[in-house]
Amino acid sequence: MMRGLKGKTAFLTGAGAGIGQAAALRLAQEGMRVWISDRDPDALDATCREAEHMQLRVEAVQADSCSEAAMAQAIQSAFDASGRLDVLVNNAGGSLHTPYGFAQQSDDDWFRVVNLNLMGAVWACRAALPLMQRSGGGRVINYGSKAGRYGSLIAGPNYAAAKGAIASLTRQLAMEYGPDGITVNSICPGVVLTPRTSGLWAERRSAEERERIVSEIPLRRHATVDDIAGVVAFLASDDAAFITGVSLDVNGGQAMA
Repeated sequence: MMRGLKGKTAFLTGAGAGIGQAAALRLAQEGMRVWISDRDPDALDATCREAEHMQLRVEAVQADSCSEAAMAQAIQSAFDASGRLDVLVNNAGGSLHTPYGFAQQSDDDWFRVVNLNLMGAVWACRAALPLMQRSGGGRVINYGSKAGRYGSLIAGPNYAAAKGAIASLTRQLAMEYGPDGITVNSICPGVVLTPRTSGLWAERRSAEERERIVSEIPLRRHATVDDIAGVVAFLASDDAAFITGVSLDVNGGQAMA
């Protein structure tokens, strides 16, 4: 168990499946009161059922991370119900299956991906940070990506640029809100084999390329959702109380800084 999580409240965006779902369940296992948002009601229901199966409790609210008003309302509702907000995990994101090549990407491809990955985090932070100040401190955990630091093998330049901006946002917010006892960090995974990313991986890289790439990762595998969920729990906890402004690579050594 991580230190200092039991009884606190966490809000995770886009957490109806994949990494977000795994992180929500891990934080619930750590004794946190967990709220999740997603625009897909079926995904929310599935996560809540999985939590019940694990004898855990997760609260769900349907909200689209591309809507500032929806995110503000969802985060406020979690605060009103819990009386506090301690952890925000900006999980919502993705390349939205836009083209890999720069020349093939339209303005709309850029607007949609930047809106979800960058502005979604901005809007969630805008709603959450004043509530954390009222709670006496907190943790913001953003999801960057290997794509934003070293380039991507499956997502295009719009996604890489948005995730690169997350790293800059993370550092600036860490500077501004540190005096309030709020840490701000980002996690930068490599490929995490969820159903969505597995399909993209198979579509955009041949079997030979996929085999070669895995063979070049020092740990000889891609990440699992539980690998990332464990890092979320660490950064949310008191064990990471003196870490802020960091973009943490979680890629098995595929890229090292």
